[in-house]
Amino acid sequence: MSTNWRMAHDSSPPEAGQGTAKRHYEQVANLQGEERNRLVMEHLPLVQFIARRIHDRLPQHVPLEDLVNAGVVGLLEALRHYDPSKNAELKTYAKIRIHGAILDSLRDLDWSPRSLRRKAREVEQATRKLRATLGYAPSEPEIAQEMGMPLDEFNRLLTDLRGLDLGSLQALNEDSEGGDRAEKYLPNSPDTDPLYICLRSEVRECLARAVGELPERERQLMALYYVEELTMKEIGMVLGLGEGRISQLHSAALVRLRARMQELLGSRPAKRARA
Repeated sequence: MSTNWRMAHDSSPPEAGQGTAKRHYEQVANLQGEERNRLVMEHLPLVQFIARRIHDRLPQHVPLEDLVNAGVVGLLEALRHYDPSKNAELKTYAKIRIHGAILDSLRDLDWSPRSLRRKAREVEQATRKLRATLGYAPSEPEIAQEMGMPLDEFNRLLTDLRGLDLGSLQALNEDSEGGDRAEKYLPNSPDTDPLYICLRSEVRECLARAVGELPERERQLMALYYVEELTMKEIGMVLGLGEGRISQLHSAALVRLRARMQELLGSRPAKRARA
């Protein structure tokens, strides 16, 4: 587990019963002055950790400091809106708001050129075509050959594509012509909405299936990054690969996942019934 992650978790309040935790944070939405500043400083390592993890997946021209600043805004929003009656720890809620604030700042920045997004779609299309033909997830050399590119050029493209995965599942259709807008994942939908709950459950099932179909090394990479929350550098040490190669494999895995998710979501009976 990364040092930064341990730092972030070590900053959490001492273990206590649910009632104690609720009393401790029950006035957090109205915190002012020293207590509010204390909680900001207490959770600042979490902001820095999340910002660094996201920055690992972005081109170097995007300043890390901008992500940290956006994350602090998210932390302040978390302190303002935290509701202990939801039975979630402040740190858990803050993590969601910090992550969301950083992604919002990147969407406003629009750092990725349209030409790169077109390349990403071309890679996904080649991946889907090969999967339909071969019956399994194609390898990087097979995708490169399908696209008429040398393997080293394809690997450079994978490096350039890092960070395009930072959106939600809305990105599956936002650049598509005539895409089914009903397929968007709406992160701000209320959890009490039956349609939202059904869609979320179905998306999770499809994602679990898609991840299970990845090559073993990519499955291991995804587990280390998203479950164990290691950095790209730490994953490279575990797998005996360089950080740059880990970034390429991560991009390749995400291309496969997006392509497969489009297939799985597009083949749902509900969608066929609407057609």
